[in-house]
Amino acid sequence: MKINLKKSILTLLTILFVLCAESTHSQGLFTPSLPSGLKAYAPDRYFQVVPRIVPADKETTIQIVSRYEAFPKPLHTYRFTYIPVGRYATQTGWKKAEAQEITPANNIFTITKYFEAEQEHVFKIEEITPDNKVKEVGSFHVYSLNPDLFTLRPYKGDFHMHSFRSDGRESPGYVAGACRRVGFDFMGLSDHRNYAGSMEAIKTFEGLPIDLRLYPSEEVHPPDNPVHFVSFGAKEGITELYKFDEKIYRDEVQSIMNTLGDMPYGVDKFQYASCLWTFQKIRERGGLGIFAHPYWRPGNTNYIANALVDYLFETTIFDAVELISGFGWDELQEVDVNNLQLAKYIEAKSKGKKVPIVGISDSHSCENHDMFGRYYTICFSPSLELSDLINAIKEEKAVAVEAAGGMLPRPYGPYRLVAYTHFLLRYVLPLHDEMCFEEGRLMIEYAGGNKDVVEQLKLMKGRVQRYYDKIWSK
Repeated sequence: MKINLKKSILTLLTILFVLCAESTHSQGLFTPSLPSGLKAYAPDRYFQVVPRIVPADKETTIQIVSRYEAFPKPLHTYRFTYIPVGRYATQTGWKKAEAQEITPANNIFTITKYFEAEQEHVFKIEEITPDNKVKEVGSFHVYSLNPDLFTLRPYKGDFHMHSFRSDGRESPGYVAGACRRVGFDFMGLSDHRNYAGSMEAIKTFEGLPIDLRLYPSEEVHPPDNPVHFVSFGAKEGITELYKFDEKIYRDEVQSIMNTLGDMPYGVDKFQYASCLWTFQKIRERGGLGIFAHPYWRPGNTNYIANALVDYLFETTIFDAVELISGFGWDELQEVDVNNLQLAKYIEAKSKGKKVPIVGISDSHSCENHDMFGRYYTICFSPSLELSDLINAIKEEKAVAVEAAGGMLPRPYGPYRLVAYTHFLLRYVLPLHDEMCFEEGRLMIEYAGGNKDVVEQLKLMKGRVQRYYDKIWSK
């Protein structure tokens, strides 16, 4: 049988193209439209829900405002169906979803409801045409919170990333601008053994009308200690304490060793004492001491002995641990470091330990790797002040988020915060990230020498805060 080779190759390529297209389509739900890995919920493009975050166990009026389509339409009627997602309905007597009539006015659907308990609530609005055809207007989501969480706001940030002041690709100013572009509210540049890089980032934007909060950071590597530390927010660098006079460091570590008893099998006493020394120095300078990537495996062996990792979790001498660390999708196929860290966290919590957590990217480039912006921390804090952010993390009011490979973003931490964060990632933070994007782009332009963008930055200042003020019930 004679085979047309050229035609066969073209047929094969066509089949492969179709398969790739079908694969991409099947993953469309998780394909991000934003650099942060989030995708805006479609109805939020056409409607505004205000407020969207409401107090639990209180009657509140919400408005669903149509931005483009006129309501009501002549001879059309409307109805809504209410569903409390968690099925907390003792006070309201809700039994099952039942449609109720509603009449919009001036493009606004107004609903007054008693929002029971801490949970998500769904309102499905339908339109009935004169010939009795039913068309869905949209499903709209609201979250009710207990008082302690209702007073806090979700702030996104990353403490662990690098510039070309150590082994990163971009300048400190570029990294800071890229942080805002990807939707961060705060950041700390933590170059290896280099506190000055973070101060350079801060100085680059000093006095500018921007909303991103920049704080000092560094990644600390004490001599003869394999543990990596992130110092976030400290008033001074830690590296300088041993860089210029290592003898003082060693003498102080020896003094700590003299106070310790026998170590568990496999734990190096000097390394553990050095950890105590490092966390102490960070705290003395007003910073947050983070235990970085405990299960990092750069070769065929863990960088830190498991015995030391176990003992650090047992004694919890750190202020926070990197629950989610930035590793590329390909790297995670080799060793899923984050899964190991999650398992260790769950084990420690089952023993009654207090284990504050963070998520970080450990990014070495804002443009050439999918880690940047896809691993981060959400702090539930009353403000973006450093003391409030640190306190939120220490009091376990933070979650770690990962969206490895641009897939479905997943938060980790206490269940209550994770459930709430799921809602935020779908219905609140995508629009937040879009507002941050343009400010970040202009910050990058400014860091590159374009000073003409200052007037544009002035116009953007305060946008996220105004957005939050609008969607949180007064």
